[in-house]
Formats: sequence, structure tokens, C-alpha cells
Amino acid sequence: MFEAILLTVITASTPLVIAALGELVTERSGVLNLGVEGMMIMGAVAAFATAQLTGSPYLGILGGIVGGGLFSLLFGFLTLTLVANQVATGLALTILGLGLSGQLGESFVGMPGVRLPAIVIPLLSNIPFFGRVLFSQDLIFYMSIALVFGISWFLFRSRAGLKMRAIGDNHGSAHALGINVVRTRYLAVLFGGACAGLAGAQLSLVYTPQWVENMSAGRGWIALALVVFASWRPLRLLAGGYLFGAVGIGQLHAQLLAQSGGIAIPSQLLSALPYIATIVVLIIISHNRRTTLINTPASLGKPFVPDR
Repeated sequence: MFEAILLTVITASTPLVIAALGELVTERSGVLNLGVEGMMIMGAVAAFATAQLTGSPYLGILGGIVGGGLFSLLFGFLTLTLVANQVATGLALTILGLGLSGQLGESFVGMPGVRLPAIVIPLLSNIPFFGRVLFSQDLIFYMSIALVFGISWFLFRSRAGLKMRAIGDNHGSAHALGINVVRTRYLAVLFGGACAGLAGAQLSLVYTPQWVENMSAGRGWIALALVVFASWRPLRLLAGGYLFGAVGIGQLHAQLLAQSGGIAIPSQLLSALPYIATIVVLIIISHNRRTTLINTPASLGKPFVPDR
């Protein structure tokens, strides 16, 4: 029983972790992208459509990454080239993504999906309990773990990561030192969009292998909160992602227990638990302003126009 619940929590947490990791990198470069939800849903519809048309869930993953990445380039063009307001642009792209994905996916509604198969690692998958939990998962789960450690190394151990953090902390000084701020931010935005698209692909190929309009269901907003919750640290983000995933799965089990016990708890209230938890966590974090200010990129959300 516990093993089955843990497997469900892992499946529910993976898209949150991946989308939040992409946003973490984007924000470390000083760009605030509130369009994660729109990029995630575009990745979901692109992944499902690609898998349906080709019959390959692995090409579906690629389709989701491309779908989210292309949508992020639109955000980058508007905010980095045209220097539009990042908050307003992100909100607009979220609304656009939700509407456009519904239109593109209309013909796929009701179709059976192409599920991404699990990768069973010989011998290790036979270990009691941990074998099935850790060594018999789908490709996107393994990619999420690799991304956590890869991004952690990149940000805090590589020269390119140091430059990116320098841009996020003070883009003016970084520009004066000869660092190409706009190019670096474009790459960060593209990476964030690709991660959001990959998270969307997990939704339509693993979590619920079908296309349902608005199937991202606010996960992009939770991913944004996760970045703050983790203080822009990848390893903390991994723990936070599984915490929020557990809350989401917990509310489903709470609904079943309430129904079986005859307790009249509104299902809408239980469905809101993940978002209530998000608000509570943000309130708790806001009390420790010193820690938040130390870790927040100082140039986050600020436009940059290079000297002519």
C-alpha cells in the first residue's frame, strides 16, 4: 500500500520539479517568467500530438521540449529584445498558452494516449521496495533527477554558471565586465521553456496519458512558488517538489476516506489543498525576509538595455 502511494507521489511530483528547475535557472539569470503554466500546457499538447502522429512516446518527449522552448522564445523576444514588462508578458503568455493549446488539442480529445514505458534496470529493480520505486521508472523521472544535480553543478561549480549568477545579481556590472547579458538570458529563458515543455510532456505521456484541456491545472504556478520555497537552490527544490506532490496526492486519498467514512467534506475544499499549502508556505517564507533577500537575484525582473 505504502509503495503504491509513494509511486503515485513520485509521478505527481516529477512535473513540478522539472518545471521549477527550469524557472530557477531563468530567475538566476535575472528574468522573471510567469508564463510557466502556458509553456507547460503547450508542451503537453505538443507531446501528445507528436506521440499520436508518430506512435513514439520518445518523440513525444522531444515534441514537448520543442513546444515549450518555442513558446519561451516568444517570451524572450518580447521581454529581452523589445524590453516589455516581464510580469505582464508572462501573464499574457499563460493566457495565450491555455487558449491556444485548447484549440490545437481539440481534435485529440478522447483519444487513447501513448504511454511512456518504464525503464527497468536489471538486478537493481529486484531490490525489495526500493527497486520498484527507484529503478523501475520512466525516462522523464530519471531526467528530472539528472537535471537537479546537473543544474546544481552548473550554477555553483562552473564558470558559465558563475557568469549567469553574476548577471542575475547585477546585470550592469556583468555587462561592464564584457558578459553578454542578453544572450545569456535568452539561453536561460529557452532552457526554462524547454523544462516547462518537458514537464508538460510528463503530464500527457505518463501522469495522465491522454489530452485534456487545461490539464496542467495550475502546476505552473506551484512551480513558481517552489523556486521561492527552495531559495533558488536545486537540491532544496527537489525536496519541496516532492512535498507539494505528496500534498496533491494526499488530498485525493483524503477525498476517498471522507467518502468511505460518510464525512461531508466538500471535494472542492480538498482539491484546493495543494494551493492552500502553497499560500501557507509563501507566508511562512515571507517572515524570514533576511534569508529571502540574501538568496533572491538582485536584478530579478529588472529590464536590461545594453549601452549603445
